[in-house]
Amino acid sequence: MRALTFNLAWRARPRLAHLQLTSALRPLVVASPARLAMPTATFDTTLGSFKAELYLEEMPVTVSNFIDLANTGFYNGVHFHRVIKDFMLQFGCPNAKDPKSRDSGTGGPDGGSAFKNIKTGATIKRNKGGNIDDEHALKASNELGTLSMANTGDKHTGGSQFFINTVHNDFLDWFSPGDSKHPVFGKIVSGMEVVKKIEATRTDGNDNPVTPVMVKTVIITM
Repeated sequence: MRALTFNLAWRARPRLAHLQLTSALRPLVVASPARLAMPTATFDTTLGSFKAELYLEEMPVTVSNFIDLANTGFYNGVHFHRVIKDFMLQFGCPNAKDPKSRDSGTGGPDGGSAFKNIKTGATIKRNKGGNIDDEHALKASNELGTLSMANTGDKHTGGSQFFINTVHNDFLDWFSPGDSKHPVFGKIVSGMEVVKKIEATRTDGNDNPVTPVMVKTVIITM
């Protein structure tokens, strides 16, 4: 399996004259649909903790997939396997529980496993590769501090791996004209100094930290 990587209204309204509202004629108020509360994920790492908000309302499939993996302990004990200064930090491959595994970047959830769409209640089944469909729903750019899905460059190859942008990488946006299509599903809201500390760690020729950086737990708060 290939490693998951990147390709380097307004209009004028007519005046309504002499309209008076009486007790028998009141404006119709239509309630807006209630928005889902924005969950957060707290990452406890060997270099400190940081917290990210998750865009459940706009990206329900991607975020529900992530929350399912976090809540089942999938990410516990996994190491950052690819760190590139002034670019991003990549994480989420189960093979990276061994920080020096040559298979880091190629793994994901079990094929055919399922999770619940928190927004709709529907059950979603991952494909035989453990991947979900690309969710190109929210036009959020790959700005500093955002969480974005990793993939192989082919469609529907995102699973458990994602990256944290440490600069604004707009060429990775799914709505950009380039080949890279990486949808954003969250953003760091506290602990960015820890992210920067991870970014500054020394790496080998494969961009793997020389001193392993492990995520001990990912705790979801709804």
